[in-house]
Amino acid sequence: MAGILSRAWYHDRIEDFLLGGPDRVLGRLLSNANRAVEASQRDAWMIQYDLLAEALRGMRGTIFWEFSIPRMGRRIDVLVFHRSALLLIEFKVGAREFHSKDLLQVWDYALDLKNFHETSHHLPIFPILCATEVEGSDLALPPSRADGVFEPMRCGRAGLPPMLRMISDSLRTESTGATSDDWMEGAYRPTPTIVEAARALYSNHSVEDIARSDAGAMNLALTSGRVEQLAERARSERKKIICFVTGVPGAGKTLVGLDVANRKREESDHAVFLSGNGPLVEVLREALTRDEFAQRKEKGESVRKGRIAEGVKSFIQNVHHFRDESLIDVVRPPADRVVIFDEAQRAWNATQTANFMLRKKKRSGFTESEPELLLGYLDRHPDWCLVVCLVGGGQEINTGEAGIDGWLQPLETRFSHWEVYISDRMVDTEYGSAWVHGSAISRANTYFDDSLHLATSMRSFRAENLATLIKSILAVESQTAIEEFTKLRNQYPIFITRSLDQARQWLRRMARGTERYGIVASSKALRLKPHAIDIRATINPVLWFLNDRADIRSSYYLEDAATEFQVQGLELDWTCVAWDADLRYTKGRWEFFDFSGDSWKRVHKEDRQRYLKNAYRVLLTRARQGMVLFIPPGDPEDPTRLPCFYDPIWEYLRSIGLSELVL
Repeated sequence: MAGILSRAWYHDRIEDFLLGGPDRVLGRLLSNANRAVEASQRDAWMIQYDLLAEALRGMRGTIFWEFSIPRMGRRIDVLVFHRSALLLIEFKVGAREFHSKDLLQVWDYALDLKNFHETSHHLPIFPILCATEVEGSDLALPPSRADGVFEPMRCGRAGLPPMLRMISDSLRTESTGATSDDWMEGAYRPTPTIVEAARALYSNHSVEDIARSDAGAMNLALTSGRVEQLAERARSERKKIICFVTGVPGAGKTLVGLDVANRKREESDHAVFLSGNGPLVEVLREALTRDEFAQRKEKGESVRKGRIAEGVKSFIQNVHHFRDESLIDVVRPPADRVVIFDEAQRAWNATQTANFMLRKKKRSGFTESEPELLLGYLDRHPDWCLVVCLVGGGQEINTGEAGIDGWLQPLETRFSHWEVYISDRMVDTEYGSAWVHGSAISRANTYFDDSLHLATSMRSFRAENLATLIKSILAVESQTAIEEFTKLRNQYPIFITRSLDQARQWLRRMARGTERYGIVASSKALRLKPHAIDIRATINPVLWFLNDRADIRSSYYLEDAATEFQVQGLELDWTCVAWDADLRYTKGRWEFFDFSGDSWKRVHKEDRQRYLKNAYRVLLTRARQGMVLFIPPGDPEDPTRLPCFYDPIWEYLRSIGLSELVL
């Protein structure tokens, strides 16, 4: 109970709230506020009190004021538990009109509680936007979805009392029997997007505040805490340590890295989060910059956005810029002692690094792989450092990526003095490490640690086994795929369709509030162009992932498809995965093709086959809440889009249990 109560600056039974008077309520709000409260906020609370004192008269239940939603970095103005229902009230004091962004905000609050608060799952939830100076009000109950979340209702100050009475009357025969004490006992287990998580952590929330706390999530806090222990061991014992954190897609590896980097940012260890994933770096940097700029502007501060961006850049960096610093000064170590490499398996091998150095840096004879170069840079520290490698299985998607052995092999030879801590799951075939099966077992100072693995996907909070399902589909393990799909089909919708227009309609229909949706496709899907999907058209991932529905460049417009390179490490709530003839199902196995000139050419090289299959693994694990797979019908008059390319994919997915989308 204490966990939920601590999220509100004020809570009380409605009867006691009405009896206590404004001074008692305001006093508790002021004493529990975790920041300085300005006079304008106190005045707004007094206006809200007067409105609520009238609107709640005769009602029973519990009132919560300034209720924290850490995942979003916001607070619900007022939350009322009444007759086994939740009434969320967002006040806009002085507002003379309703704004769409405010309606989306209160809708998002309702969805947060519905999705992430255990005892809110089965309660009706009524989001209300009260713009105090508006004349008209909605005095009819809006529709709700099957989950019981009603569309947001709008009212002015005069409309709030009749609106609450109308809702109360509708609940007389619909009570679930739950009490406010029952409701307060429920665990709050948020699952943020990586953008939400970065914002919350950068605002000094802990990973415990914003992430699920159930044992089924294999405890992000445990893994993050273990990495911190290793950092302390390295510092106190003057050692150089490297650890490898593994996890299924969406399990929270990046979140662990951001959490560690943020905690050390507050200390003197000079931690940095590095990624070779350019779109991820750009999106996170811009999200943090926009967020801090908006917060400071709201406080009336005069600050340039560019100055904020500079501070964010020191926290999240592109790994290639970090690497280039090592070449400018070949003697001194970096300022950072704790360095987190996201998607470490995507670092370049020696050939790719040598080619880059020759083309871009005009340096010939370069023999080191990118991991060896980076380890050498950190090894310049005369005493201690910690390197954290975040590793995704089956995530290599581009030519020249070294895989995890690119890091492990130099540790056997040149850096044998380093201590190595390895997730015990790196023996799995999806990590593709021959070194772990061989040398790691006999190497001194190498330790296997099961706390360094995140086993459960949190991206798809409705279906923890989504990654297992996708793995079995791509491995053509049909029976396993059928079993895994059966587990999730009721809470995580996956449909197939031959109509892209229907897929678009479904996405728009399913998304509520600011839930984000978009179309994704393989970078090799060149024959989706007849369906108005041209993957060669360059998208700006920052605008695609962060801008709102009004921007034609955003994912919401469903005009531009993002590829595996632009979405890896990021996520959406709902996706349409457009499947082309580059990956085909034929007689119980996958076949791989590349479109060149005017025809498809079969792909024979194993590494290129692996990259293509992994591209679809990335695309099929981006959606948090559900997805639709668009399988084109093909065209018998077009030899590049024959129906026989697509029909077997359709039939295979149907055999697993996926149903055709019907609107």
